[in-house]
Amino acid sequence: MAWKSRTRSLQVFDTELSADTVEWCPVPQWHHILACGTYQLQKGQDGAVEESATPNRIGRLYLFRFQQQGALCPPLTELQRIDTPAILDVKWCHVPVSGQPLLGMATATGELQLHLLQDTQDGLCGLDKVSSTELGPDRLALSLDWSTGRGDSSAIRVVSSDSKGCVNVLGLTETSLTALSQWKAHDFEAWIAAFSYWDTQIIYSGGDDCKLKGWDLRIGPSCPTFTSKRHSMGVCSIHSNPHREHILATGSYDEHVLLWDGRNMRRPLSESAIGGGVWRLKWHPAHDHLLLAACMHNDFHILHCQEAMEGSEGPCPILASYVLHNSLAYGADWSRVSLDSPPPASPQGSGEPSRLQPAVGGHLRIQYESPTACFDTSLEDEMGRYIPEPTPQPDPRSVAPPTPALDSPSVSCLLASCSFYDHMLHVWRWDWSPKEGGTEAGQDRTGQDQATGNTAAAAEQDQDTGNTAVAAVL
Repeated sequence: MAWKSRTRSLQVFDTELSADTVEWCPVPQWHHILACGTYQLQKGQDGAVEESATPNRIGRLYLFRFQQQGALCPPLTELQRIDTPAILDVKWCHVPVSGQPLLGMATATGELQLHLLQDTQDGLCGLDKVSSTELGPDRLALSLDWSTGRGDSSAIRVVSSDSKGCVNVLGLTETSLTALSQWKAHDFEAWIAAFSYWDTQIIYSGGDDCKLKGWDLRIGPSCPTFTSKRHSMGVCSIHSNPHREHILATGSYDEHVLLWDGRNMRRPLSESAIGGGVWRLKWHPAHDHLLLAACMHNDFHILHCQEAMEGSEGPCPILASYVLHNSLAYGADWSRVSLDSPPPASPQGSGEPSRLQPAVGGHLRIQYESPTACFDTSLEDEMGRYIPEPTPQPDPRSVAPPTPALDSPSVSCLLASCSFYDHMLHVWRWDWSPKEGGTEAGQDRTGQDQATGNTAAAAEQDQDTGNTAVAAVL
């Protein structure tokens, strides 16, 4: 038996500002709610980046509702937009707070903001800002994670990392955060910090110093429980598996995804080269072996990690790839919404978003900005369009797809992803099902047969934001 794997775009939304983070609400009854955060370095009237000691970074928080209404109706409805400081990360608390979903947001002003989802008079819902906590002066809040990944609502805490290399732990009291501890964890930017969902006294952090570290809050932050240099470049993604104890996934600018057993951090269980720089990793909310990766210069991929978690030392095979974004792949998340119906037919007259190709000829020079420095690089052509940097594509034939059991169920998933320079949010579905009589796994890597549920306008690239090929465009 072989497998048929297919991704299909459902809708594309222009966020206007550069999009870098998306999160579906994990709280029951609100699974259809999606949040998207954006980041933009403000420019002057002449189009140049404003020169100041503190650059002006602006953002916008979007709130959407997903509702399946047939093939011709876009399923995504915008409920709200809130102008904010530039957003680098958003995460929903996995359990309700005061009976409602609570969204945490890390901003470029060094704040952690909390927004409570409330019912509105028109029968819909909207976000209300309920608190804001500063991590410290002259820093950007780069990431955040909740301790509630397995649904534990006792002693709710937040961990955040920042551009000063610090890790910050805060406790939740009603709907406000109280600082519990802060320490210097990395020599440069601490791109990511995350809880072990199985033991929330354990925290992992990754930084631009190429180090992955572990911390035990019971013994204090004076010394990490381990320091790994297995990644060869900055560590920017960490996610604890909420279904499999001890399993941890990490990603880096070195274009590799590593799987770890938390009881032995000397050597990873598996190492997978997937290209592009791995900015975000997300375990599936129900299937413990499926891992979603946002790979900056190399699109979005779904990895099958079952054999690696069971002791196979080979890389994790890629089951599917979503390649319809025209720019840097940053935010990605799985939805818990059930997709029991078959994929909708292609809407009549809807065009597919074309993949922009670099134009022949000269190019413009733009500022490619990181949280801590700016410098020039060539990323736009004469028409102002983003030029993707050439990245070796991983060969899907290099890793044999998994052999499914005869009684393995089909999988249909709803996902969201966003990309930076083209400021686009995509909502898409992935179907993975047994295919009788096949000889090869039907892995979809082109995305060229996908239909969009609305106009995927190619955005003019007038941003002057970004960073190096080995530092986040944030």
